[in-house]
Amino acid sequence: MTLFDKTHLVAPSEALPGRSTPMPVPTLNTVTGHSMTNVPEGMEVALFAMGCFWGVERLFWQQEGVYSTAAGYTGGYTPNPTYREVCSGQTGHAEAVRVVYDPKIISYDQLLQIFWENHDPAQGMRQGNDNGTQYRSAIYPLTPEQESAAQASLERYQQAMIQSGDQRTVTTEIAHATPFYYAEEEHQQYLHKNPYGYCGIGGIGVCLPPAS
Repeated sequence: MTLFDKTHLVAPSEALPGRSTPMPVPTLNTVTGHSMTNVPEGMEVALFAMGCFWGVERLFWQQEGVYSTAAGYTGGYTPNPTYREVCSGQTGHAEAVRVVYDPKIISYDQLLQIFWENHDPAQGMRQGNDNGTQYRSAIYPLTPEQESAAQASLERYQQAMIQSGDQRTVTTEIAHATPFYYAEEEHQQYLHKNPYGYCGIGGIGVCLPPAS
C-alpha cells in the first residue's frame, strides 16, 4: 500500500506503529457538560462510524437521552493514532463516535435508526466527497445484543433500499470493536466550537423499517 492508496484497508503488518501514550482527553464534553470518559451506572455505550466524525458527533449529541459523545478512531490497528496518521490510510481506523446514552430514554434500536437514516451506507470506502477507509460506514457492537440488533437492522435497511429502487449493496461493516482511541481535543465537539464548519453527512431518503 502507498500513501496515496486510501481506498483499501491496510494490512495489519503494514500499519503505522503508533505509540503507547494515549491522547490527552478533555474532562468534559463542551456541549453536554458531562464526562467524555466515564459511563455512569445505568448508561450504555454505542460506537458508530458514518464518515467525517464532526457531523456525526453533532448528530448524536442532539438526541434526547444521549449523555455524552466523543470523536475518535477505531476498527484499525495503530495504537493511539493521530488524525494525520488516520488520514494517511495507514492505520486501518475509521473515524467514529462514542455515544454514551440512557437506554431508558433512547434505545439502541433508536440509535441504529439515526445511524441508517443520516448517511449513505452503500458508498464503500468513502462518504460523500470524503474518500478513504477512515470514512467507511461501520457499526462496532459492544455486546452480543448490540451485534444481533445491528445485523438485523442492516438486513432491514438493505430490503428498504431495494424496495425504494436503490439496488446498491449496503457496505456497512459490522465488527467487534477494537480499542476506541480518542481524537485530539480540537476534533471534540468540533461543530459546536465551529458552527459553520464542514459537515458532510446526509441520508439517502430511505427509512429504517421497525423491527418486527
